[in-house]
Amino acid sequence: MEVEPSIILSLEDHDERGRVARIFVDHPSRLNILNSALIAQLTSVLDSLKDDERLRALVLTGAGERAFIGGADINEMIDFDEDSARAFITGLHRACAALRKLPVPVIARISGYCLGAGLEVAASCDLRVASDRSSFGMPEVRVGIPSVIEAALLPRLVGWGKAAQLIYTGEAISAKEAFDCGLIERVVPQEELDSAVDDWIKAILEAGPRAIRLQKALLGEWERLSLDEAIERGIESFAEAYRSDEPRILMKRFLQRKRSE
Repeated sequence: MEVEPSIILSLEDHDERGRVARIFVDHPSRLNILNSALIAQLTSVLDSLKDDERLRALVLTGAGERAFIGGADINEMIDFDEDSARAFITGLHRACAALRKLPVPVIARISGYCLGAGLEVAASCDLRVASDRSSFGMPEVRVGIPSVIEAALLPRLVGWGKAAQLIYTGEAISAKEAFDCGLIERVVPQEELDSAVDDWIKAILEAGPRAIRLQKALLGEWERLSLDEAIERGIESFAEAYRSDEPRILMKRFLQRKRSE
């Protein structure tokens, strides 16, 4: 009997450094595809994390190793009309937006298929690491629908030409090609995937918590601001860092470590 698909949240406490959240899309018998219920669960879990002051990072992955997220549920979408289509895709956008608005870095741990809605979710994360067995694609046009919502992030990641190739042809690309075009930040052998994620988690935990949150907010603003506006906003963010004693503490620690070397 098939287990009911769900979104699983686990929290790892790292002493005074805060906590790391891990979210699993648990629908492995169907390649972790997303239906309306799973999308709503994912959004709800993300909303529950956004005000956690101890949260330092989130890792998002799919259950099993065959798929990160294999797309959206065609069995559900086949019966849509205009209104239900709009409601479904708006719900998926809200889940992606919740990832982007989470105040800490989100890491996509990708193993296997990352297609359609799965690639939109991955694009909504801050960092993406994939096993060398993974594949990436936007096959929506093959089933009569355009690639939309967070597919709009693709030109920023891979350029207009590569984005056009992905969304017009619907063809999947390998992890190596995804890395080469900038779609993912790192590709590793399957057995090294978790250690690669842990490398990033360790670096984030060693950084200043407020500095990381300020940096994520600033990255989001850089997307929409002109260059001059982005620089001015950076000046404000730099000054804002000194509203706490975090810079003084970490700079003092850095200097003490240098003197002891």
